[in-house]
Amino acid sequence: MSELGDLDLESLLHAIARGDNKAMEAFYQQTINKVFAFCLRVTKEEPLAEEVVCDTYLQVWQHAADYDSVRGDVLAWLMVLTRSRAFDTLRRNRHHLYHDQIDEELASESDTPEDLLEAIDQSDVMYKLVQQLDETQRQLVALAFFRGYTHSEMAEFTGLPLGTIKSRLRRALQTLREQLMECGYGWNGESDV
Repeated sequence: MSELGDLDLESLLHAIARGDNKAMEAFYQQTINKVFAFCLRVTKEEPLAEEVVCDTYLQVWQHAADYDSVRGDVLAWLMVLTRSRAFDTLRRNRHHLYHDQIDEELASESDTPEDLLEAIDQSDVMYKLVQQLDETQRQLVALAFFRGYTHSEMAEFTGLPLGTIKSRLRRALQTLREQLMECGYGWNGESDV
């Protein structure tokens, strides 16, 4: 199926804003490949990517009238929506990842009850400290440590220059290190208390 030009996508968005289901279907058919590929690259899991796709197109349906051609082309607008939905999904799932990590630690039979309590305490402290970082720092830490992105991949994903990625991530890690030490933990998470 050939791709529509931006003017055609804009016309479809105007029709979607008026509640035209066929326009929504045509818009979806013309853009789904790019949206899904982006979602899969961000989430690295097909079920999560599918969830983001659904959320994105629901946003398109509900907010097509908000599109303003002065601020950018239709595809850029769509990808901003997609990116926003992807990060919302990652944030929601970060909480689940945190609890999954604790469950894995609890499942280890070689740990004593004291070891398990210490592991839960360390995870809880780190989770709270990460939540205190600014949004960009949290995003970079999540991409680096939860998703395994390289600096280059983070730069491509966020649109920030590579040097900015490196310096902001370095500052985030330094902040976490200082906060951990203030909480009585060494940088490797071992309690100094």
